[in-house]
Amino acid sequence: MRVAVIGAGIGGLTVAAGLSADGHEVVVYERRDEPGAVGAGLTLFGNAFGALAAIGLGDTVRQASSDAIARMRAGQRTPSGDWLVSMPSSAVSTLRSLHRAELHRVLVAALPTGSLRLGQRAEISGDGRPVVTVADREQGFDLVVAADGLRSEARAHLGLDRGVRYAGYTAWRGITASGVDVQGEAGETWGRGRIFGIVPLPDDRVYWFATESSPAGRRADDEQAAVRERFGHWHAPIRACIDATPADAVLRHDIFDLARLPVAFTKGRTVLLGDAAHGMTPNLGQGAGQAIEDAATLTLLLRRGDPDAALSRYDDLRTKRTRAIWRRSRQMGKVAQASLPLAAGVRDALLRATPPAIMGRATRRLQRWTAP
Repeated sequence: MRVAVIGAGIGGLTVAAGLSADGHEVVVYERRDEPGAVGAGLTLFGNAFGALAAIGLGDTVRQASSDAIARMRAGQRTPSGDWLVSMPSSAVSTLRSLHRAELHRVLVAALPTGSLRLGQRAEISGDGRPVVTVADREQGFDLVVAADGLRSEARAHLGLDRGVRYAGYTAWRGITASGVDVQGEAGETWGRGRIFGIVPLPDDRVYWFATESSPAGRRADDEQAAVRERFGHWHAPIRACIDATPADAVLRHDIFDLARLPVAFTKGRTVLLGDAAHGMTPNLGQGAGQAIEDAATLTLLLRRGDPDAALSRYDDLRTKRTRAIWRRSRQMGKVAQASLPLAAGVRDALLRATPPAIMGRATRRLQRWTAP
């Protein structure tokens, strides 16, 4: 089959690599000249690695990642450093971390030479025909995969767009320029309307993120100083992580998810994948994992030889799986970002009262992906 993939993010590159390995002719169109994800880290759970392994990419990505976080104490803490809940080791044993740019690099390396077309904007056919238009020239394919992100133009052209929603909080991200001693502890610290997360990377640097409930669109002249002001007095090593990050490397963006998921992920011979299909908040750490699951599911189903049956089955499997996770992630965001003293107090009390075994079972259920 001849396949067009629109978007060179994690989902688009994964499906392109999987389909190329199966002998399909794949072309990836990316409108940006430099699509690599610079300046951010990423965690992948066991479900992502199970999906990657199913299409022959598991070892490649595993070698670029670190399992350091799986050997640390992880869970949720208060700003003073007291633990609200510690996750049992069995719940995080499959967790690995890596730099997004490194994941992008290894996925691009898995593609056939010349299959990635940078700086090319591809527009799909709104009726679901497997046709894309590039530089005013129409090109035909057997299948089009739209992996063009949360604000997907393809989703809108297909008539499947139901809008995006501001989640109510903004986020900062950074990676330290040097190693920081995290004292064998990782995870998130929950305050009132604020969260700070710590994730060790393979080279001993630390990826950190911070959130604050606030109106959309606010910005600071110095975002590092803004993070330090809000979180610098929290427990160690939070201040050290902020200070070890170059000021110009601190990123900020408001968090959005899809207001409602599309009624279907397919139309004709065009299929939505990743954030284009089910853009969700980051609260469960499953955005990239679900895009990888999408890619593996589609790749495996197409091995059966009937593209139309494969797309129908993909739509059924992925809408059910991702809708539940998208909804749960949104709910978790509301709980974690609780700002009022009473709400935050009740949240913390419930976390302290929840047996770690129950939290562990919920996390393991989230990671269950079965190859179709």
